[in-house]
Amino acid sequence: MLNYKKVPDIITGKDLDYLSDMFNWFYNAYKNTENAAITVDDNQIKAILKESSTAFYDHLNTILDILEQGGTNE
Repeated sequence: MLNYKKVPDIITGKDLDYLSDMFNWFYNAYKNTENAAITVDDNQIKAILKESSTAFYDHLNTILDILEQGGTNE
């Protein structure tokens, strides 16, 4: 087993599978909260759903940023 002093700047197939699963989960959560916010009449619940939707969207962008970097730390 190799011990790295610095983590290599790569995305492995396993990493890509993990990022793909996370992206799909957050995308579905984002879509569902957006759709629920449209159908809900209670303003307090609507606000919570919108806040959750924004958090899911931010996570989606974080994952996309990681993929765009291709594993580099730049």
